[in-house]
Amino acid sequence: MDLEVKENKPHSTLLDAAEIGALAHLYRGEVYRSTLWRTRLDNTTNWSVVTTGIAFSIAFSRPESSPLPLLLVGLLNIVFLLFEARRYRFFNVWRARARHLETQFYAPMLKGKGETLNYEWNEILADDYLTPRYHISLARAMGRRLRKNYSWLFAIQALAYFGKISIHPTSLTSAYDLIGRAAIGPLSGWIVISFGLLFHVAWISLAIITLNQDKTAHRTRPTRVTMG
Repeated sequence: MDLEVKENKPHSTLLDAAEIGALAHLYRGEVYRSTLWRTRLDNTTNWSVVTTGIAFSIAFSRPESSPLPLLLVGLLNIVFLLFEARRYRFFNVWRARARHLETQFYAPMLKGKGETLNYEWNEILADDYLTPRYHISLARAMGRRLRKNYSWLFAIQALAYFGKISIHPTSLTSAYDLIGRAAIGPLSGWIVISFGLLFHVAWISLAIITLNQDKTAHRTRPTRVTMG
């Protein structure tokens, strides 16, 4: 949920130099916190990229190597996605506050409209400090990280898996060979492929559903500060 601008416009109050200085320090603090949590997001993505690369190296090291690491890394990436979505919810709070100050305080100042407390933007920001909360749900955070990063990792993982069982140990000659090579221990190839398809349908659906939720939230808040 983004910070919203209220409709009522009571009398504005000019800010003095001390108040402007305090808001400047507040802005610097929010930018610092958003930058710090942005770095934590990048770290989680890096873990996913590195572990996916290791799984590729193991699976393609020899023709007789098992494709199982390519499947297990998908489960590990789900864990990383959950970690990253949780971190993103924190990051989104700091980013929203900094963006709110930019658009409602600094932008009017740069346009020569003065620095005022108009009991709109400052009240919204004060409420956010008094009653801190996440601005988006965990599902929407997962959807955003999927669309930005993890959808590419999952897609490449799927291509690598089917590439592995298609060429190793020898090139495929029929669809029945594909099903046979997909088997893992007591699990038949049909079960493994079915679970794989279900997994990819699930994350694609989550990405699309949460994208529609974001668009709906934007449409129903025409006066809000856009946080992207």
